[in-house]
Amino acid sequence: MPTEDSLFSRRDVVKIAALLTAAGALPLLNARAARARSANDPVRIGYLPITDATPLLVAHGKGFFQAEGLEVEKPVMFRGWSQIVEAFLAGQVNVVHLLSPITIWARYGSKTPAKIVAWNHTSGSGLSVGNEINSVRDLGGKKVAVPYWYSIHNVVLQKLLRDNGLKVVTRATGSIASDEVSLVIMAPSDMVPALAAGQIAGYIVAEPFNAAAELNHVGKVLRFTGDVWKDHACCVVFMNEADLTERPEWSQKVVNAMVKAQLWTRDNRGETAQLLSSSNEQKYTPHKLEVLQRVLTPVANDIDQYVSTGAIRHPEWRNQRIDFQPYPFPTYTEALVKLLKETTVEGDRAFLDNLDPVFAATDLVDDRFVKAALEANGGLKAFGLPDSYFRTEVLQV
Repeated sequence: MPTEDSLFSRRDVVKIAALLTAAGALPLLNARAARARSANDPVRIGYLPITDATPLLVAHGKGFFQAEGLEVEKPVMFRGWSQIVEAFLAGQVNVVHLLSPITIWARYGSKTPAKIVAWNHTSGSGLSVGNEINSVRDLGGKKVAVPYWYSIHNVVLQKLLRDNGLKVVTRATGSIASDEVSLVIMAPSDMVPALAAGQIAGYIVAEPFNAAAELNHVGKVLRFTGDVWKDHACCVVFMNEADLTERPEWSQKVVNAMVKAQLWTRDNRGETAQLLSSSNEQKYTPHKLEVLQRVLTPVANDIDQYVSTGAIRHPEWRNQRIDFQPYPFPTYTEALVKLLKETTVEGDRAFLDNLDPVFAATDLVDDRFVKAALEANGGLKAFGLPDSYFRTEVLQV
């Protein structure tokens, strides 16, 4: 029997496809415009219980928002992307983390007046498979789950499949050919049991669900997404343009707290795992400490093991399983738009054909606040990066 989450996931797909159109978003945007707001409105965070939300939760849990003089409500946990998008459009929450492709659909598909102000994290996802799968090509003729069409997971997976001579099928009704892979949308919480039951051959998703498959001995990581696209963003911080223009000091303080939270997280990974775990009094996520530790504080020989299995093919990149730095490099947005044009998705994508990647990189992102926050906290060097707001994107399957 499908779980409540899997049923919700199917509803979620249909609902968000409607929300990310101009007609579907308009009633909610009108509702937001009608809400009484003041310059002192509190920070209202919306998040999903995945490690992608770490900086938002750390900023709340460690008091970084309050230290900036901001009033902040306890973050609201949502169970699906349509829920969080709906709440954001309606103004019920004003700071959210979203999958980076969702922000593209939101701004250009539904005409949502909002922008990316920072990255939440880098890497932090993987392609997990059954123990009998030893290569991407072994996925031919099989079913693989993705968390959303509009996700970096779908983008990276389809690039892996294309480069291994495999074709994507999204609505398979019967058997598929040996050179085809059937993609299905599945709630992350359903992925581990589905893999254990043999209902899917694998899934690609954010942590800690890859770690959960390993610790439950139901699967293994075939590739880390950060080992395919070096230091890629996944979830980003999305805020309303009205706040950015009408409350610039408030917006700056929000981003300041985010940057400080990321710096703190890099130096306190063990405490971060404890803060996010189900045993913490805040109950930010339902995940056990052991699972979060595998993601945030991996043991020293993990990299060697993953190199030996091929899950990591670029050890010279020295990637963390999940890492944190806030600057939204324009080259990433350009590359993402280009890759999305090659990626199979369901729903309205007509706007994408005419979307200029260079234009999107500047129009979708407002980096004023994150630059100011970085400059006040040691710059990019404090995050172990070269002191430059330009980088070259590296994708190597």
